[in-house]
Amino acid sequence: MRYLPNSDADRQAMLAACGLSSLEDLYRHVPENALIREPLKIPPGMSEYEIMAYFRAQAEKMAHGYASFLGAGVYAHYRPVLCDVIAQRGEFLTSYTPYQAEYAQGTLQSIFEFQTLICQLTGMEVANASMYDGSTAVAEAAMMAYRITGRSKFFAPLNLHPEYRQVLDTAAHNARMSVATYPYDAATGQADLAALERLLDEETACVILQSPNFFGVVEDVRAAAEIAHRRGALLVVVFTEAVSLGLLEPPRDADIVAGELQSFAISPSYGGPFAGVIATKEKYIRQIPGRLAGETRDQDGNRAFCLTLSTREQHIRREKATSNICTNQALVALMATVFLSVYGKQGLRELAVQNLSKAHYLAGGLELRFTGKFFNEFVVKPRRMTPQQALERLLEKKILGGVALARFYPELADCLLVCATEMNRREDMDALKEVLA
Repeated sequence: MRYLPNSDADRQAMLAACGLSSLEDLYRHVPENALIREPLKIPPGMSEYEIMAYFRAQAEKMAHGYASFLGAGVYAHYRPVLCDVIAQRGEFLTSYTPYQAEYAQGTLQSIFEFQTLICQLTGMEVANASMYDGSTAVAEAAMMAYRITGRSKFFAPLNLHPEYRQVLDTAAHNARMSVATYPYDAATGQADLAALERLLDEETACVILQSPNFFGVVEDVRAAAEIAHRRGALLVVVFTEAVSLGLLEPPRDADIVAGELQSFAISPSYGGPFAGVIATKEKYIRQIPGRLAGETRDQDGNRAFCLTLSTREQHIRREKATSNICTNQALVALMATVFLSVYGKQGLRELAVQNLSKAHYLAGGLELRFTGKFFNEFVVKPRRMTPQQALERLLEKKILGGVALARFYPELADCLLVCATEMNRREDMDALKEVLA
C-alpha cells in the first residue's frame, strides 16, 4: 500500500468518473500488439521490511574490507564528513526550487559559489547550476552546439565513455540529428586526430573529446580545438574523473566543457544520483541549458542572489527554451561545492598528485595496452589468464580488480580497465599486481 496507494475501490471510482467499467476499457484504444498480456518476467513484489533486509544483505557482501580498483566513470574517493554535515542541514535538504529569491538566498548563494568554482576548475567563463550527470551533460552540450552553429552532426571519439555515447545517440536520434565517430590510436589510446581531420565536414556542429578518456589516457585538447575550429565546429571537452583537473591544464581551448562531478564527495550509491555540469564561454551564455544563479544588489545595496537569464519552457516560449523542466541537482552539487571548499586549490592538487602517483605505482611491472600518458586509470592485459579469470582470482582476495573491456570493446577483450585512487593501500596494489603480472 505504501507504493500503490490506490485501493481497488479507488480505482473503480476513478474508472466510473471516466465513464469506464474496467481497465480493459481504459486501454481499448491501444493496439493489441502493444499490450502486454503475460506477467512481466521479474521477481514477485516484496514488503518494505523484506526490501530493507535484501539491501542490508547486499551491503554486507561488500562491507568487509573489499579493496576496489574500479573506475570507468565512477570513482572511490574519500568523502569529508563535513560534506554530509552541510548537505543534511534542513534548509538545504528540504529546499528545491529557488524561485522566490527573498526566501532562498542560501540555496542561491550555494549555486552561485558552485558555478564560480566550476569556472575556476575548467577555465571557462560561465557554468550552469549542474545537470543530471555527465552523460546527460554531454548530450545537452551537443544540442547547445547545434543551437550555436545551426549544424546537426556531432563527432564523438570511440574512446568516449561508451554509456555517454549511448545517451548522446539517443538524444541525437530523437532530435533528428546524427552522431559520427572517429577512431582512437591503437598504440597510444588517444583519439586519432589525423583521422578526425579527414572525416570532418561543413555539417559538423561540434567535436567531442574526453580527457582523460575512457582508457584513462590524457588527450591533446589544443590540437583538437585547432582541427575543429578550422572547420567552423565547436570543441566539447568531456571529463568523468573531476580530480584530474587538480593537476591537468584546464581545457581552456574548448568552447564547451561537460563533465561528471561524482569524484567530489558524491557516493557511488549504486550508480547515482550524481551531478553533471556544463561550462562555456560568456558569448554562449544564452544557449547554456539549465539554471543560472546571478549576483546582484538588493534595494539596500547589499549583496544578493537571484536566478537569471531564464531558459526554461516554463518561463518562455517553448521553441525558444534551451532547457526542459528538469534542470539541476542542487543538493548533490552542494556536496561538490563543500568538497572543493574544504580541499581548496592546493588540497585538490595534492589529491590529484596522490592519485597519479598511486596509479603509476600500480602500473609498474604490468603489461599496459596503451603508451599514452594516463592519470589514475589505465588499460592492462593480464598475463597467463583471461580477464575474467583474473577478476575471479582477485575476488578471492577481496579485491574488485577492474572492469573487463570485452563488453564495450571486442578488440580489447583480453584487457581490464584498472583505476587507483588515494583510497588504495600499497598491500592491496601489490596483491593486484601479483595476480595480473
